[in-house]
Amino acid sequence: MIFRSYCILAQKTARVLVSGRHQLPTCIWLSLRRSASSMAVCPVLSVQPTRALVDEKFQIVVRNLHPKQEVTVHSLHHSEDKDYWEAFGHYISDENGTVTVMEDASRGGTYTGTEPMGLLWSLRPIPGSRHGLRMRKKNVLSPMVVNISVYKGHMNQGFSEEAALATVVTERWYLAPGVQRVDIREQGVKGTLFIPPGPGLFPAVLDMWGGGGGLVEYRAALLASHGFVALALQYLTPNKERTLDIETGYFEMAYHILQSLPQVSSDRVAVLGLSFGASVTLTLAAYSKTAKPRCCVCISGSHVHPVNKTLFEFFQLMNQSLAKSRIDENNHVIWRDVILPIPTEPDLKVDVGKIKCPLLVVIAQDDQSWATVESTEDMEQIMERSGNRHLLTVLSYPDAGHLIEPPYTPHIRFSNFINQHNREKVIMLWGGQTKPHADAQEDAWEKILLFLQKHLYQDIPPEAKL
Repeated sequence: MIFRSYCILAQKTARVLVSGRHQLPTCIWLSLRRSASSMAVCPVLSVQPTRALVDEKFQIVVRNLHPKQEVTVHSLHHSEDKDYWEAFGHYISDENGTVTVMEDASRGGTYTGTEPMGLLWSLRPIPGSRHGLRMRKKNVLSPMVVNISVYKGHMNQGFSEEAALATVVTERWYLAPGVQRVDIREQGVKGTLFIPPGPGLFPAVLDMWGGGGGLVEYRAALLASHGFVALALQYLTPNKERTLDIETGYFEMAYHILQSLPQVSSDRVAVLGLSFGASVTLTLAAYSKTAKPRCCVCISGSHVHPVNKTLFEFFQLMNQSLAKSRIDENNHVIWRDVILPIPTEPDLKVDVGKIKCPLLVVIAQDDQSWATVESTEDMEQIMERSGNRHLLTVLSYPDAGHLIEPPYTPHIRFSNFINQHNREKVIMLWGGQTKPHADAQEDAWEKILLFLQKHLYQDIPPEAKL
């Protein structure tokens, strides 16, 4: 407020000087005019849109700078876990005193080059934060608030101690206006349902996360924001006994609950899973006699999964295999060797040759948590022999890690993780490098949406579409 008042005063002074030029000696008038002009340069920061879905790009422009002025554009987010995350880029204004983040290259900071969304995907905990953090939105009914600021000079630290030249508060939402959120507690199934606005009929997606457990809603909320009824399914919980007695029927029941909703086109249901959720997805697609998904998406998962076993039996086998896990020089746990070599025994992996629907597999070549590259190669061979290889589409990303999430989610190379079998807390190495991982997330999300739209909206009457 003080800085803004200063600028207004300077501009008024300049107008007074111009109107009173004839009353002053020329040398004094020119000197005062230069001073007033310098005082009147007030940087203006524009962020458009200030409120948007998390997968939408924003445009950041800084105007009214001096030509060729060095500035730092900085983002700051206070997470729901009360941790601060920041990202920043170093810019030099053009001859007009303007920085356009979408067009100009960052010379340094947490990202370099021309990166319109670098201020989001390169977010990292501020110095001195707790170790092993991972940013995850818990309450999708509130936005992710990000402060975008511009600072004088090229800064790398000490942002809280300096006054910003300008700041804009932005909101990033997983939930579009009008999307309904409904708790599901039906026939033993627990989850959260997200329904797009309008009468439907809508295609639907059963959304499952991985071995970290709990109820994770933000991807399902974002899917609903793009026109799909989405059910975020909870199936791994802190209650060990409740978790481990779940069998395939639980997932089939969740599928049928979603399928039977009045807003859902019953023959337009997909299943999407990440990590262990991908194993469940493949199992449903290959073996279920009642759940017949129209298409499936598997992210960072494997078909190496005991056939006809409960989760209890699966985790027993996994616990025995953890002897193959490694610890790196930073004491981070690496699980990718646990399922290597890929077994040849039919009862230890899903027979993907039985899958009859289109399947999109998304993998990262630097996945340190699961042997997804080797698994996918084996899946391709099985499907080739079975004659259904044409149903498989593979997206493989160099230098990306295990946690392929919606776009602009900060890359997390390692983080705290609780093993659902023995409740042991470790630091898990997920892998990936920040820039390639960010590119993978953006590209994969766009292609996942296109894949779902192609196979779920196909042949739906136009009046039933959004």
